[in-house]
Amino acid sequence: MPVHAAEEPGVQLLDRGEAVRSDWNAAAPPASGWTPVRLLDLWQERWPDHDGVVWYRLRWRQDDPRRPTALLADYMSLSGAIYVNGEAVARDPQLVEPLSRTWNAPHYALLPPSLLRAGDNVVWLRVSGLAAYQPGAGPVRVGDPQALQQRYRSERFLRYDIKLINLAMSAVLGGVFLLMWLLRRKDSVYGWFALTELIGSLYAYNHIATEIWPLTGTDAWQAFNAAFYVAAGASYALFLLRYCERRYPRLERVLAALAALSLLAAALAPAWMGHHRNLWFALGGLIYYISIGWFLVQAWRSRRPDALVLAACLLLPVLVSFRDFALFFGWVQGTTYWLSLTSVLTLVGIGFVLSYRFVSAMRRVEGFNLELKREVDMATSELATTLSRQHALELAHSRAGERLQLVRDLHDGFGGTLVGAIAQLQQAPDDMPKAAVIATLKDMRDDLRLVIDSTAREHADLGAQLAPLRHRLGRLLETADIDSRWQLDGLDGVELGSARSLDLLRLLQEALTNVFKHSRARRVDVQLRRVDDRLQLRIDDDGAGIASAPADDGGAGLASMRLRAQRLGGELRIESGPRGTGLRLDFPLAV
Repeated sequence: MPVHAAEEPGVQLLDRGEAVRSDWNAAAPPASGWTPVRLLDLWQERWPDHDGVVWYRLRWRQDDPRRPTALLADYMSLSGAIYVNGEAVARDPQLVEPLSRTWNAPHYALLPPSLLRAGDNVVWLRVSGLAAYQPGAGPVRVGDPQALQQRYRSERFLRYDIKLINLAMSAVLGGVFLLMWLLRRKDSVYGWFALTELIGSLYAYNHIATEIWPLTGTDAWQAFNAAFYVAAGASYALFLLRYCERRYPRLERVLAALAALSLLAAALAPAWMGHHRNLWFALGGLIYYISIGWFLVQAWRSRRPDALVLAACLLLPVLVSFRDFALFFGWVQGTTYWLSLTSVLTLVGIGFVLSYRFVSAMRRVEGFNLELKREVDMATSELATTLSRQHALELAHSRAGERLQLVRDLHDGFGGTLVGAIAQLQQAPDDMPKAAVIATLKDMRDDLRLVIDSTAREHADLGAQLAPLRHRLGRLLETADIDSRWQLDGLDGVELGSARSLDLLRLLQEALTNVFKHSRARRVDVQLRRVDDRLQLRIDDDGAGIASAPADDGGAGLASMRLRAQRLGGELRIESGPRGTGLRLDFPLAV
């Protein structure tokens, strides 16, 4: 067989040989039936119904068997073993169903000198595969170990390592954006992207998997691989719809139904779906191309920076995917899918625009918070100004109320006393006793003191308001040798208000003034106590009784006291007898 020189010095390219069919368990190649082939060879074109093993025989000439020599097998699908001069140099773990999956990685072996011969040497490739899934073998290179090792690393990186990197990036991005969606359920674009990446990772795993666990057959593996591709395409279309803030309920239901149907077919009819996987991949590709084309139009119309960046990141992968589809459907020959080289650009682009979208949303929230803070500060300032004005008005109203109350107190109390004194003096004879005039003036003085004391202690409790009156009346009664005893209980914190406090003080003053003037008593007991939400007043003296008071004075005084008791919310009761007089008043704290 002819041997074509490879590009690397010291390396021979073996791309022409012979092939023969065999059964699954054949340990050695058949003696007859060999057919000339050129590698890369996909045997379904020659034997479309053959599921099993195909042996490939290649020859090369080795001048010096002691020279270091390595072997690089470019492609064996789905799994295989390599023999040199009848000795195994490389073998996949599983050569029968469930088959190992080393189709996407080259095989490298350093050949021991004892295995080589001077002159012709033979390589056998034992390849196991199923006709529906592009079984076959690629060219083999033998020669300089350093050159082949470098080529092996390069090929493995392009066909295996870069796909492993893409898979890891997809899984990580899917997990990150899944968490973002869980934290922001309303922004479903993150959820659809996460679902796309996670399902896409299941499909991409086909390129790096070395076994088909947990499945038990290649048909099921290929069926689910196609189903994941369709489901990822449907999810990707929904992601682009949500990214453009669009909803098409009927279309979305159709996409969901196609994804569910593909998964159901893979589960219930794996052999049928596996053998017809090209139809499902064509369907998934159609979904991808239509959704991306629609998005490119929307991005161009919207002219949004993030949408244009994403559109630019999608253009190159779309163009490369045309070549990969042609390779998958057998329209062109090759062993390396290029889309993985551009998928990094797609992932980075999508990750960028989604991060940009998230940051923009956060900036809008921060801007809203700043605007809200400014508005709150303005409202707080306006409220503080309003409250300050209101406080000033309340102070002014309070002062005006205090002045008005003082005027009323002077008018109702001191004014009435003054008018009465004037009338009394006008009607009195010219020789009116000096003592009578002085008594009238003292009454006016006492009433004025009450007004002043109650006004000065307007916000004091009742006990504090009673103190000046108690002191003053006590001294007054002492001048008449009357022993006054006061008992005040539970008055701390009791506030009746200025008007009611003044009524109570005047009533006390008038009652004790009557004792001083008319009772001829030696002792008077004053008791004022709080019982629940009421006040009880008792005044008892041991004098001659109320009957001894002059009619005019006593009648006017009692009427005035009864009126004040009514304003306090109670009823004045007077008990008079030979042993003295008792005054009773029970009224509520608030009316």
